[in-house]
Amino acid sequence: MTKNLLITGGSGLVGLAIKNILEVNKDETLQYKVVFLSSSDCDLTNMEKTKELFEKNKPTHVIHLAAYVGGLYKNMNNKVDMLEKNLLMNFNIVKLCHDYKVKKLVACLSTCIFPDKTSYPINEEMLHNGAPHFSNDAYAYAKRMLEVQCNAYRENYGDNFVCVIPTNIYGPHDNFNLEDGHVIPSLIHKCYLAKKNNQTFVVRGTGKPLRQFIYSYDLAKLMLWTLENVNENNLILSVSEKDEVTIGEVALQIAKSFDYETHMQFDASFSDGQYKKTADNSKLLKLLGDNTFKFTSTENGIKYSVEWFIKNYNTARK
Repeated sequence: MTKNLLITGGSGLVGLAIKNILEVNKDETLQYKVVFLSSSDCDLTNMEKTKELFEKNKPTHVIHLAAYVGGLYKNMNNKVDMLEKNLLMNFNIVKLCHDYKVKKLVACLSTCIFPDKTSYPINEEMLHNGAPHFSNDAYAYAKRMLEVQCNAYRENYGDNFVCVIPTNIYGPHDNFNLEDGHVIPSLIHKCYLAKKNNQTFVVRGTGKPLRQFIYSYDLAKLMLWTLENVNENNLILSVSEKDEVTIGEVALQIAKSFDYETHMQFDASFSDGQYKKTADNSKLLKLLGDNTFKFTSTENGIKYSVEWFIKNYNTARK
């Protein structure tokens, strides 16, 4: 039987990483007929358009990566869009996966949707144990409802819908926009411009908040692994806790990659956002078992991302 894999958000950070991995390892991975869907192909917030997409491609498997996303300040300033656009596209995808009898759906959440006031490390069972941080509450509640909807279909109909919860993702093909991008790509772009114009590399905030990051190619491999091997809801995909780093350490590593660390300073007048979001990935490590999966270190991931951005500066999203 032909397996038709539909990947929403196929032109984004993780979608392109999956595409590159599948192209490189054609003879080593299970074969799917894969469709990589971008926002220009279909408005997933429109049910009729999304239904036409399912009719045309008849997916047997779906990896749902598409989301309306952004960094701290975009989340704070665009809460209506963050809530409504994500609610609509998630509802449409999950419902149609059921209606069209999709055999497996892997949907992508985020650790930023966990409760603000909680104990650490966070695990999969704590997702709904309190309100998210005010800075991204609209996005967080939309993503939480994706998990609720997937779980409801699992309970009522036995649908094999799985949610994964990656930590902060970064890598080649990221959105390097100075205002709307996430922290690593935004800082890469800012440092690039600072060095080019012989200016100070200014990092917003104190640099003290702690974060866990996952390189996009690592996440892509784990998404494909989840598609084949995981049949239970909610799985945190992250590096181990020892790889938790401060924003200041990340900024310094970026500056070092540009050989510009002596020109860096912090602007504490800007908000830091949530102080920490430490996630426990012991469930992932247990499921991986003896699998010799090797995570990319933050140092190397930043180095690769900076090299990619410099090489692709004219065409990179920014």
